[in-house]
Amino acid sequence: MPEVNTHVAELPSATSGHPGEAAFFDVDNTLMRGASLFHLARKMYQKKAFTLRQACGFAWKQAKFILRGENLDDIHSVQNSALTLAAGIQADFVAQVGQEVYDEMIESKIWPGARALAEQHLRVGRKVWLVTATPIEVAQVIASRLQLTGALGTVGEIEDGAYTGRLVGEILHGPAKAVAVQALAEEHGLDLDGSWAYSDSYNDIPLLSLVGHPVAINPDSKLRRHARDHNWPIYDFRAGRRAATLGLRAATVAGAVYGLWRGFSRMRRH
Repeated sequence: MPEVNTHVAELPSATSGHPGEAAFFDVDNTLMRGASLFHLARKMYQKKAFTLRQACGFAWKQAKFILRGENLDDIHSVQNSALTLAAGIQADFVAQVGQEVYDEMIESKIWPGARALAEQHLRVGRKVWLVTATPIEVAQVIASRLQLTGALGTVGEIEDGAYTGRLVGEILHGPAKAVAVQALAEEHGLDLDGSWAYSDSYNDIPLLSLVGHPVAINPDSKLRRHARDHNWPIYDFRAGRRAATLGLRAATVAGAVYGLWRGFSRMRRH
């Protein structure tokens, strides 16, 4: 597995009734509906941080990502586009935008069922961490607003207060999440056999397999099969069990692209 260098944002937590136990939540399509990075990009376009052409190019990569499902080539393509757009942007500006994105776009897309699971872990004294490929600035805002313990996220390099367009370490995706959580467990003395992990993606099986209590939330077809084969719990908070089929995926992508075009066009006129 690759070595991962991620920033950790941690918040104060209550005295634990389950010492050493924790719960780890993926963000996109697990804790919230859709992709958090997409909302960040849309908001930054609204703030005139980059052009309509750049935003549409990024949105198209995101659309292919949704339509075809996750694979490493698509992840790197989206990552490279995001890094290119971020180069030269002030870090303080992105932190401010992250707060606005949560209030205006992300908060309403948090799955109530996933939030209830996180809150239940907190109530019994477990620490709850987000583990996501989304930028740490956004992950930290989500963790703070939901009063979670902290976040592990992808880190962009900053020099003289601005992003360079390069990463610090690896994008936090797939096996890299398991590496990061293992390192966190060693640092904080966590009992992974007594801990929980939640994800929607087959790519997160290394993370899910790392803990004693893996759970599939809104799983893609490969993760659903794997979860059934291994008797893992499955929670689906979507309207229907077939939400991950190709036909509905295509309809969802078409609607998202049309909605994006309408939103961008409206902002452009204003």
